Amino acid sequence: MNRRVWAPFARTVALVTSIERVEMRAEDDGWWSVELNEPLARADYGFSIDGGEPRPDPRSPSQPEGPFGFSRPVDHTRFKWTDAGWRQPPLGSAVIYECHIGTFSKSGTFDGAIERLSYLKDLGITHLEVMPVAEFEGERGWGYDGVDLWAPHHAYGGPDGLKRLVDACHAAGLGAILDVVYNHLGPSGNFLQQYGPYHTNRYKTPWGGAINLDDAGSDEVRRFLCDNALMWTRDYHFDALRLDAVHAIFDASAIHFLEQLAAEVHAHSAQLGRPLAVIAESDLNQPRIVTAPEAGGYGLDAEWSDDFHHAIHAFLTGERSGYYEDFGSLGNIAKALFNVFVYNGNRSKFRRRAHGRPVRGLTGDRFVVCIQNHDQVGNRARGERLGYLVSPEHLKIAAAILITSPYIPLIFQGEEWAASSPFQYFVDYRDPKLAAAVRDGRRKEFAHFIDDPEKVPDPQAVETFMRSKLNWDERDQEPHREILDWYRSLIALRHRTPGLCDPPLEHTSIEFDEVARWLSMRRGRTLVVCNFADLSQQLPLREDASTLEVLLASSSSGTIGERHILMPPSSVAILSKPADR
Repeated sequence: MNRRVWAPFARTVALVTSIERVEMRAEDDGWWSVELNEPLARADYGFSIDGGEPRPDPRSPSQPEGPFGFSRPVDHTRFKWTDAGWRQPPLGSAVIYECHIGTFSKSGTFDGAIERLSYLKDLGITHLEVMPVAEFEGERGWGYDGVDLWAPHHAYGGPDGLKRLVDACHAAGLGAILDVVYNHLGPSGNFLQQYGPYHTNRYKTPWGGAINLDDAGSDEVRRFLCDNALMWTRDYHFDALRLDAVHAIFDASAIHFLEQLAAEVHAHSAQLGRPLAVIAESDLNQPRIVTAPEAGGYGLDAEWSDDFHHAIHAFLTGERSGYYEDFGSLGNIAKALFNVFVYNGNRSKFRRRAHGRPVRGLTGDRFVVCIQNHDQVGNRARGERLGYLVSPEHLKIAAAILITSPYIPLIFQGEEWAASSPFQYFVDYRDPKLAAAVRDGRRKEFAHFIDDPEKVPDPQAVETFMRSKLNWDERDQEPHREILDWYRSLIALRHRTPGLCDPPLEHTSIEFDEVARWLSMRRGRTLVVCNFADLSQQLPLREDASTLEVLLASSSSGTIGERHILMPPSSVAILSKPADR
C-alpha cells in the first residue's frame, strides 16, 4: 500500500508507528509517499516532519485518542450499508431538525441519536442536520473547533458509529445533513500549518487566520476541502452538507471556492446516482450564493436567512441589543416573509452601512429559516431558548409563521416541546491557559448584557455541558406536551397542504397593521392570521368568510364574520378555501 501526505514545508518526512519508523520519499509539488507492508498499513500512525514529534495525518480517517494521538486507518468497504435504495426527498418539501450529538441523547453518542429517529419521523421531520462532528479536542464541544476534518469525533462513536447513524436515518426515511466547517480550524490540536500553507495572512476571521484559498499553495488546500466534502457523501452517505459561516470564507479567485465545491458535489451526485445538496450559512444577505453559475452565481442549493429569525425574535422579545438593533417591527417580519432578506440593500443601523442585496428570480425553497438554532440560543449569555423568553401563545404564533412560511423550516433540538434545558457554550480544552482565555472572553463579551459577568456559565465546566442536555421525559408534561402537539399538527399540515410547499415567492402576500399588532399571510388557498395583541380584535378578510374553513388554531377559534375574523388575544389561525370553491 502507498501512503502519501502533502507537506511542502518539510525537508524530511517519516511515517511513525508503534512498530517502526519509515522515511518517506519526496515527490513533485510537495507530496511525500511511502510503500507499506500489510502490518504497517494496518497500524496506527503519525508523520514526523523534520524529525519532530509525530503528528496526525491531515486526512486522518480516525483519531481514537483525539487530535494529539496517532491516526488510525479505516477500511470504508467493511461497513455493511443497508440503504441501497435510499433517495433523499427534495429540499423544497423538507422540514429540517438540527441536533448536537453530545446533548441530543443521554449517552451523547451517534448510537444514542439513533434511538430518537422514530420520534423525529413521527414528528414529521424529513432531514436530520448534525452539528459538526470532525475531531476536536476533549470529550465535549459544539464541534466548530474541529482540527481533524476527516475523522468523526472519537467520543461520539467514531467512523462506524457515524455510519450506523446515517444508515439508520435512511432506514427511518430521514435525510442526513452534516454541518462542516471550512472557514477556520480550532485553536487546539491544529497541526496543518506544520505541513503546508493551509492558512493565509491575507485575511482575518473572528477565529484567527483564514483558510488559504487564493494564496500560494492554495490549489492543494482547495483540493483538501473539496475531497473532504466528497468523502462525507461517499464514505458516510450524507445527503447534504451545511457549510458554516461562508461569509468568513475569503477567496478572490476567478472561480470562487464555493462555486467549485458545489460543482464537484453535484458532479459527484451524478456519479453516485442519488441527489446531493450543499447549503450555506451566511450573514451577507447575498443571493449570489444560490444563483446558478450560468447567471454569475455560486450554484449552491440553499442558503440560511438569519433575517427571518432576527425579525421574529426582536418583535416578540423586545430585545434591541447587537444586531437586534436593526429589527423589532411587524413590518420587518412581513418583509422577511415576501422579500427573504429584511436588509436587501437598505441601510443597517447596526452595521452603519447598506447591507444585502434584493432576491430576484429565486424561489423560497432556496432559503432555510428558523426561529431558533444553535447559534441564536447558544450565543446568548445563559443560552436561553425562545420558549423561556416569550409566552407559550407567542411561541405558537412564531412556530406557525415558521412552518407555513415559503421557505425551508429548520427546528432546533427540543424547540418543538419548548425544552426547559438551555443550550450553552461548552468546551473541553486541556490547556489551562486556553480554557481560562475562553472563559474570560465569554464574560467580557456579555459584560454589557448581564448584571454580573461571573454568572456567565463557565464553558469549561462539565456542568455547563450537562445543563444543555435535553430532558426527554418532560415532553409528556404540560406545558411541553401542548407545544409538542402544536408543532406536530403544524408540520403535518405543511406536508398535506400543497400550497405550503409552493416555492414561488410571488405566491405569498402579506397584510399587517403595526399599531394593532396583527399580520395575515396568504399562501395560495391558505391564509395564516396572527393576532400578536394581548386583547381580542377583529381582523379584516379579503374574501367572504363563508368560503373559508379553519384548518388549525392555537386557541378556540374566534367568530368568523362576513369579511372579518374575531381573533382571541395572542393567537394564530390557519384558514383555507376548499378546492371546490
